[in-house]
Amino acid sequence: MLTADQILAANKANIETLFGLTGKAFEGVEKLVELNLATSKALLADSAQQTQVVLGVKDAQELLTLPTALLQPLGEKTASYGREVYDIAAATSAEFGKAFEAQFAEAQKKFLDVVDSTAQNAPAGSETAVALMKSAVAAANNVLETAQKSAKQAAALAESNFKAATASTVEAGKAASKKR
Repeated sequence: MLTADQILAANKANIETLFGLTGKAFEGVEKLVELNLATSKALLADSAQQTQVVLGVKDAQELLTLPTALLQPLGEKTASYGREVYDIAAATSAEFGKAFEAQFAEAQKKFLDVVDSTAQNAPAGSETAVALMKSAVAAANNVLETAQKSAKQAAALAESNFKAATASTVEAGKAASKKR
């Protein structure tokens, strides 16, 4: 049976975790805001530069080469922006995952302690029921650990695919601009 002190300690730990995660979420938002401000400044500077280039065109041939010259850097910068947003989101998500795993491990330990305590105080002849309960808890833990490993592998595969797609998009843009 849980005591009042144990319940208060658990609530205090949960509140500390909540505030820690809230801080991590704000850090992620802050990084996104900084990235968006920097990107906006760079876009404004690029627009001013591109306007000067367009105004400086001397003949039709030079005008025809402008779209390629102006769009290639934009594609690369867009891909870079996407990578940075993804990295911020992945880092924030990883922090939440670590916190969840730590909380789950702690809850799992406490639950097993309660099961062990109950088993010690159980009446004679209930050993089979206690063993069955421990077996069910172990099976549930194995299923959860397998699911967590699968989720991590899926996330790693998704990240790998995202990076490969971004790299191939940038390369395709470079190749297309060289053909012109």
